[in-house]
Amino acid sequence: MSSEQHAHPVSLPYSERLSPAAWIWLVAAGFSGAWILVFEMVNPTIGVVVALVVFALLAGALLMTTPEIRVTENRVRAGRASIEPWLLANAEPLRDAAATAARGTEFNALSYQCLRPWVQPLVRVQVTDPQDSTPYWLISTRNPEKLAAAINAAASLPRAE
Repeated sequence: MSSEQHAHPVSLPYSERLSPAAWIWLVAAGFSGAWILVFEMVNPTIGVVVALVVFALLAGALLMTTPEIRVTENRVRAGRASIEPWLLANAEPLRDAAATAARGTEFNALSYQCLRPWVQPLVRVQVTDPQDSTPYWLISTRNPEKLAAAINAAASLPRAE
């Protein structure tokens, strides 16, 4: 076991939401604010109301599409997909060049991806289910070492029947 794994004790359940980064909120606010300029000549008050409505819609869409990553003894969930942990193996944290390669030159189109552009680190975990054509999952995470350790720990537990 590496010293990095010792620095991040395994705890189940693991849970993380891939909430939008601050810069995404700034882009949403800027886009919404532009509507004030569109309606300024007609009526500035209408422009402010439209901007607030647009921002509320964008914020709602961002929050509703924010995936949750969750690992328990019986389930691994990444966004809309979930799988039993005993059908997974070799979860590995990926950062920097390795994460870029996983999204690019090493990418397999048959893989399941739960990716967000504002979260750069990844975990790649192999799917061992012989009936599943998905070779691996690629999951964005802010804590790749903790997530990989949690998946590996859950995968090594005795199978729950």
